[in-house]
Amino acid sequence: MKYDINYERRGAGSPLVLLHGIGHRWQAWKPVLDLLAEHHDVIAIDLPGFGRSAPMPPFAEHDLPSTMTVLAGIFDQLGVGAPHVAGNSLGGLIAVEAASRGIVSSATALSPAGFWQGRDRVRALATLKLLRAGAVAPRPFGHALTGNKLLRSASLGVLYAHPERIDVRDARGDMAALRAAPAFNPTLRTGRDFVWTGPQPRVPLTVAWAEKDRILPVGQAKRAAEQLPSANHVLLPGCGHVPMIDDPRLVTRTILETCARADTANPAA
Repeated sequence: MKYDINYERRGAGSPLVLLHGIGHRWQAWKPVLDLLAEHHDVIAIDLPGFGRSAPMPPFAEHDLPSTMTVLAGIFDQLGVGAPHVAGNSLGGLIAVEAASRGIVSSATALSPAGFWQGRDRVRALATLKLLRAGAVAPRPFGHALTGNKLLRSASLGVLYAHPERIDVRDARGDMAALRAAPAFNPTLRTGRDFVWTGPQPRVPLTVAWAEKDRILPVGQAKRAAEQLPSANHVLLPGCGHVPMIDDPRLVTRTILETCARADTANPAA
């Protein structure tokens, strides 16, 4: 099956696929894309039903097993075999699951979803619903919100420790992507009853938690460490939920170190 996937591809070397969070798009990785492309063939994709990618195919549910099937098909279509992956939030959860299934060479998960319990999950899903509600508000309201630097920083503070670094064009593009994403609601519904409980990773895995995450607070890193004792667990100081804008060099280094562990172990790859 051919998947209608939008992506940005740069660099050369062993392939590295980047996976964004719910409601976002490949542009979330712009701050680190060229840094990573100095070392890898980097492919930042819009996940199915997000950004400019087509919705999930008719046979697929908006759940982790279907996502893994589709992701493996996308890897095959891109000709990357078992690439390195790095993901944030929803993309981080997908990266963890891909490492658990051994369909990738390595995985880096930045504040991955799925390690919540009780109130944490309720609060995270409620926050995401509020973000979506803001995105689907009348367009003049959205333009006024994103056009004012102070208001833009205030509204994006839940996602970034340094929201002032987001310019108006990116903010409006992100809002439009969130507003238009057909996969947002069904993915959120799946999250209401979901907690990750998979087997241990079969490849190098780093779980990196953002210290100032306001959607998936850093306390969830403890549960991730308990469930994934064989993974490498690190903290991203001074970073918010989407850490790539807050400290691009730290995020780049974290991803590259994970990829290097796998490439050193399997140099023929």
